[in-house]
This record gives sequence, structure tokens and C-alpha cells, in this order.
Amino acid sequence: MGSFRVKGKVKALEGDNAVAEAMRQINPDVVAAYPITPQTEIVMTFSEFVADGLVDTEFIAVESEHAALSACIGAAAAGARTMTATCGPGLALMWEMLWIASGWRLPIVMAVVNRAFSSPLNILCSHDDSMGSRDAGWIQLYAETQQEAYDNTIQAVRIAEHPDVLLPVMTCLDGFVLSHTLEPVEVLPDEEVRKFIGVYIPVYPLINIEHPVTYGACAFSDYYFEHKRPLWEAMGKAAKVVADIGREYGNLTGRYYGLVDAYRLDDAEIAIVILGATAGATRVAVEKMRQHGIKAGMLRLRCFRPFPAEEVAEMLRGKKAVAVLERVAFFGAEVAPVFLDVATALYLRGIHTQLVNYIYGLGGRDTTPEQICTVFQDLADIARTGKAGPIFRYLGLRD
Repeated sequence: MGSFRVKGKVKALEGDNAVAEAMRQINPDVVAAYPITPQTEIVMTFSEFVADGLVDTEFIAVESEHAALSACIGAAAAGARTMTATCGPGLALMWEMLWIASGWRLPIVMAVVNRAFSSPLNILCSHDDSMGSRDAGWIQLYAETQQEAYDNTIQAVRIAEHPDVLLPVMTCLDGFVLSHTLEPVEVLPDEEVRKFIGVYIPVYPLINIEHPVTYGACAFSDYYFEHKRPLWEAMGKAAKVVADIGREYGNLTGRYYGLVDAYRLDDAEIAIVILGATAGATRVAVEKMRQHGIKAGMLRLRCFRPFPAEEVAEMLRGKKAVAVLERVAFFGAEVAPVFLDVATALYLRGIHTQLVNYIYGLGGRDTTPEQICTVFQDLADIARTGKAGPIFRYLGLRD
């Protein structure tokens, strides 16, 4: 897609350290956070940057995640560039404050290192936490690699602060799978990162003694509904901003990002939709199936909120069978959250294809390319017979 301007330095970094490195380069005004596994290394590493004088950030060590986001809300309302990080139960403890941050249109950036919920106790990866907060008015980006976790963190600042958006952003990465494993990460020069994100000039600092306003006041049935409308409109504009900034970042680095990432979909007859780190294993499975003459492909969702319905529908148009793979525990619905959005996107555009839904990898369980190949084999059978069979399925679950 053309030449790029900057070559960075390649370092061996765990995902958490890659996020912390991006935060160091961003040099936010305020970071308020509470440690929780597997996110701890982000704030631990960043606090070392603060102690060593490598950033000018005011680091606030709080007593809980609820307090962490509360402090971020206050700082962002005062016009500070603000960041934090959490996961799993920590995100759940922030629940009330998630809605306040988005309702106040605060461009807070938060790394979410995906972790399963109890019970039983589990500190490993599921997408339960971020999926549970998918409708709280936060933009959600999901990384496949440590490199993308780094890149997403930098882009998230620009996305959140864009005047057409002004919404908080979650940058999600799989707990332990990405957060605690080493990969080569190309780290940009500090000055290039700061040039890319620019100087933060709040569109409207909320706390302004020259022009006092009220925040946190009551709005009952007379105005509450109207206060929510701007969030719908901002989300509607955010998709273009995410794509535009991903393109601009690609012009800088050679790594282009969009709302979705298609892999060998052009001539594919069957496809898997997925998000997160398991997309890597899915790419391997696609190649294995291709070696056996099966035209398989993958559609990875990088941006889940706002949901890229137009792109998903266009990419899946004409496919004979599609499986949506999700790393989330849900109860009471017929299918899981990503499937619901995929099915809606296709139905509303008159696209009829056979869809099935697989739950995989809960609590950090490994999902191998060989297991994903069995999904493609199921899809090949569905494409041949035209019968989907059971819509909801498990992958890698012991009987």
C-alpha cells in the first residue's frame, strides 16, 4: 500500500510490556490504576518509568479499580490526557464508571487484558470481561499480536480524542496468551509517536472555572433519553475515524489497520469469524485446509465496537457456510455476542448463508490449528449438504 516513513527498533517484548512501552512514549498527563493479574505488569512497568523520570505522568495508585476509573474521569474532565489498564474482575468493579466515562464523552484509553470470571477462580484468558461491557459506550479494539497491542495503544489516543468521536477506548489483548509471552515488537522512535498523537488540546475541558457547568446532575424522564443520543451518533462516526487513523498509521509504519482483517477470503467458500490472538492459529488452519483443496478463509474483527456491519456483510457475501468462534461464557441466549452481530449484519442486508457458533478456549484452554481444522471440515460438510445442524457448538470441550 505504498512506502512508509519510519523504521523502528525491534525489541523482544511481552504484550503487557509492549503496552507499557507505548504508554511511556505517549507520556499521558495522568494514569490511575490498580494491579490485577494478568494486567499487573502494565502498570508495574509504567510506574517504573514514572519513578525513573522517563515520563511526566502523574501516577495515582488507588485502592480499587472503581477508584482508578473514577480518578481517570476526574482527570479527563479537567482536560488531562488520561490512561489506565485493568482486566476481568477489575473491569467488572468499574462497571458503573464505564457508563459515566462514555456519557461524559471523555477520551480515556484503557488497556484490557482479557481474563475469565469466577467461579471457579480463573486468572487466564476469556473475553468475558470486555464482551460483558461491549455496550457501555466504549470503542473496543482487539489485538492479534503483541505488535498490534502496541500499535493499537498508540492509535487509540488519536481515535478517542478525535473531535467527531470523543469516546473512551478499550484496547483488548488476550491474557497470558499475549500479555505474558515474548514476541518481536517494532517500537517506533519516541518523537514519531508523539508527533503522531499530537499535543492534546481538549475540545471542551469539562472543568473550567471561567465557564462553570454542572456534571453528574440528575436527568430523569424529561432529558435522560436526549443525553444518550450523542453517544449513538459518535459511535456512528467512530468507524470511519478508526479506519482513517489505521491508514495514517500504516503510512507511517507500513502496518495498516482497518476495522476488519480478511485472510484469503477473496475466493473462499467457507470462513471463520474470530477476534483476538487465536486468529493466528486460524491462519495456520486456513493454509492446512487449502493444501487439501478446501477454499477456507478467515475474517478477523479488529474493531468490535462500533461493530463493522457493512464490512462484515461485504466480506462474507457469497460464502456457503460461516462459523463464528467466540472465547466467551454466556448464559441464556441461543448464541454468543459476536454471532448475534454477524447474523444481524447479514440478515439486514439480505445475505443468506449457513451460520454456526462455536465457543472455544475458555479459561485459557489452548486452541490448536488442528482443532480449528475440524471447524472447517464441519463447514465443508454444511456447504455440501446445505444443512447447518446444531447452530451452537463447543470446540475442545471434554465430554
